[in-house]
Amino acid sequence: MIQFILLLFKVLNWAVSAYILLIVVYALLSWLPGGYQSKFGQIIGRLVEPFLRYFEFVSVGPLGFGPVVAIIVLTLVQYGLSALEQMIFGLIL
Repeated sequence: MIQFILLLFKVLNWAVSAYILLIVVYALLSWLPGGYQSKFGQIIGRLVEPFLRYFEFVSVGPLGFGPVVAIIVLTLVQYGLSALEQMIFGLIL
């Protein structure tokens, strides 16, 4: 049972890291002309845009800082998962 919980935390941590990477790639696509219209851009957009909509309010003029805030939030989620893992295994061991 302990092995399963440890594996679950590792998978969740990996999934959050992968999603952060997708957000970075999505943000970098804005630098390429037609990046969002490519098939690759459309796939990443379908995965990332629903989450980024929560952070559309963070902008200064034409510059949007939504992806930066989203990455900060996901990093805090990772720290929370790590703290929860340490609390659980601190109680068990």
